[in-house]
Amino acid sequence: MSDPRHLLLWPVLGQIGLTFGLYAWLSVVRLLAVRSGEVTYGCFELGREEPLRIARITRNLANQFELPVIVFACVALLVAFDAVTPLDVCAAWIFVLGRVIHTGVQTLTDNVPLRGRVFLINAAGCAVLVAHLGLVALRA
Repeated sequence: MSDPRHLLLWPVLGQIGLTFGLYAWLSVVRLLAVRSGEVTYGCFELGREEPLRIARITRNLANQFELPVIVFACVALLVAFDAVTPLDVCAAWIFVLGRVIHTGVQTLTDNVPLRGRVFLINAAGCAVLVAHLGLVALRA
């Protein structure tokens, strides 16, 4: 079996790929909205006048710099302490899968209750990583 430290890189790269994908999607929809005359570039300055379909993507992209930051820190510390387990790899993939589902719900629907329930998937993955890191800290 591969070293779990290396396997943990794949979900991290998946999360980074999701973030870059959102940047690309947001850039395209903003450009198309400006070219069609729907908005001017000025409406994106503070995001107050963004059309809802674009604002959803903008907000989701901002979300990629909230909970994922905790996951990235946990992953870096678990790798640094040589404490990565297969459970961490599984939790990281659950986190990324939850982020992908959350992105779909947030950007394509207005179903906030569903978005909250889906958020629990990635929150659970993050919680497992934080808990394991806490155990590592207690053992040190």
